[in-house]
Order: sequence, then C-alpha cells, then structure tokens
Amino acid sequence: MDIIDTPSSNVILSIKNLSTSFRIEGEYYAAVDDVSIDVMENEVLAIVGESGSGKSALALSIPLLHNMNYTRVEGEIIYDGNNILDMSEAELNKIRGAQISMMFQDPLVALNPLLKVGGQIEEGLFYHTNMNANERKARAIELLTDVGMHNPELTYNQYPHQLSGGMRQRAMTALSIACKPKLIIADEPTTALDVTIQAQILDLLARIQDETDASMILITHDLGVVAEVADRVAVMYAGQIVEVASVYQLFENPCHPYTRSLLNAIPVIGSKSTRLKDMKGVVPTLKYMPRTGCRFSRRTPWIASTVHEATPTYHEIEPGHKVLCTCYNHFYFEDDAQFKKGKEYDHAAFKPKDGDE
Repeated sequence: MDIIDTPSSNVILSIKNLSTSFRIEGEYYAAVDDVSIDVMENEVLAIVGESGSGKSALALSIPLLHNMNYTRVEGEIIYDGNNILDMSEAELNKIRGAQISMMFQDPLVALNPLLKVGGQIEEGLFYHTNMNANERKARAIELLTDVGMHNPELTYNQYPHQLSGGMRQRAMTALSIACKPKLIIADEPTTALDVTIQAQILDLLARIQDETDASMILITHDLGVVAEVADRVAVMYAGQIVEVASVYQLFENPCHPYTRSLLNAIPVIGSKSTRLKDMKGVVPTLKYMPRTGCRFSRRTPWIASTVHEATPTYHEIEPGHKVLCTCYNHFYFEDDAQFKKGKEYDHAAFKPKDGDE
C-alpha cells in the first residue's frame, strides 16, 4: 500500500510493500508488514515508535543485513533503479558502506573489539576506493577530526573499549561517512548517551548531512530528537506505518491515536501535574501481533470498535500528511474530562469546538 506520492526524480530510495518476517517455531511472522515509503534526496526521514514496533527490522532490511537463515524479506527496495532484494551478495557489497551506510545502535557491539579504530575506518576505503595505505590513513585521521575527536591521531591507534560512549559514537559516525554515501541509516544513534553528548551527536549528524547532501533515515523513539533534526516523520506501530507527515505537520496536528499517545506521554516542563501520562498496554509480541483490523485498537478499549476500519487504509489529512484508519476522527484520551462531559472535540485543536473550557 502506498503512503505518499512523491516526484520520482527526487526519490533516492523507494520502499514498496516491504514485509520482513522472522521464523519462530517453524512459522514466519512479519515484524515489518506491507510498508511503503519513499526517502527523498537530502532529507532526514525519522522513523519513530516504541521498542518492538519494527523500526530496526525495517532499517536492517534496506541493506539486507538480517540473518537470512531465519528471515524472509519480500517486496521492493528500489535504489538507483534496481531492487536491492534482487541483488547478489557481490552486488550488495558494492553498495554497502559505499552508497548506503549503517550507523548501528550500540557502537561497542558494532565495532570490532580486536581492531583499532583507524583500521576499521580504513577497511571501507580499502574495498571501495583506490586510495593507497598512506592516503587511507590520512583520510581516517581527517574523518576523526571532522567528527570532533580532540586527538584524532591517538584515537586512530586506540581500540573501541578504550573510548567513551560518546567517542565510540563519533568513531562509528566517521566509519559510516568514510566513503561519502548517498544514504545514511542511523539506528538510535543517541541511545545510552547522556544529554550533553546526545546534543553533540545530533549537531554532528545535522552538520554532516548538510555538508554531504546525503539523505538520512533516523531510527529513534525520542520525539525530542525528531523535532530537532528531522524533515519528515513516519510513525511506526506493530509493523505498520500508522502516520507520515512533515515534522511540522506531525507536531502541529498529530492525528493517529498512537502518535497522539506518544506525544501525550512526554513530560511538560512547567506542568502542575505530578503524574506522568503513560500509555496503556504494550506493543504486542511478534508471534501474537494482530494481523487484521486496527492494531492499536486493543490499547484504546474505551473507543467504540465501530470507528475502526476492518481493513485500515491511509487517509490524506493535508498534502504530505497521511494517517492509517478512520479511528483518528473519533479518538480521545480516556481520562479526558471534556469527553466525560459529552462535549464534541476537534481532534486537530485538542479543545472543545464550542470553546467552553
């Protein structure tokens, strides 16, 4: 199912009806279920959602980094006019790192503990460029300088365990941009970092994306990160994209009940309330995930079942802004006092239409 129509000349990656399924006890279950979305040139597309929503499974599907012994990937991932799913391993290795690069969630796990940082950065240059040994070393030190290492020559000769969390993330960033890729996939690049280092990494990513004109897919559960760096946002729940919009549209007019619940759960500075607004329920496990109807309906039992579509489709709210299922028209928060009084709500403005507060 298509999510958004975009001019083909500006599309760098087109994902069409993508399903990524994992084998559990002999059966395959889709963690990414019939997802379609385009990534535009020089844009940052954020994919947000709770853990278990399918974000990382989607990210790893693009360069086909799953263990294919127990994973099945179907659909189309069109890059440079070719379907990545039809490529041989040799063809894939030509674009991995060189044209499509991956920044993994945990650099300490992703980086090889037995190799020095400089050698790991040089590896991609060795396979994808004609640089000699001296040129590769100079390029690696240049990259470490670009990502803000205070002593790049020292870092070049260090092992990953000798670096702090923020330094490892910077090293991972240097590795991912070494060959000047056209598309960077950043999977939770600020996870487990303190707030100050998070801000530095976000500034670094924004600067690199601006300087290289690369497109970026940013996987995150942090809406604060989204607000700071994204151009467009896809909200993912239970393997599906339930809402897609520009970052301005999403924060100005969130529509899907899941999107609104995510935003509602963010603590508000200066609020008089002492109670955090949590979201009821959890993302269903892969094996027991509902495959029919509105998948978020189980977490909003106070909403009438009749407002959900039996087969949810996308509805355009405004140009570039689409939402899955008609339930967005009827959603309200369970503890909303105004609804308990029976007042009609404007879902976009979050206030009674009659102005009666």
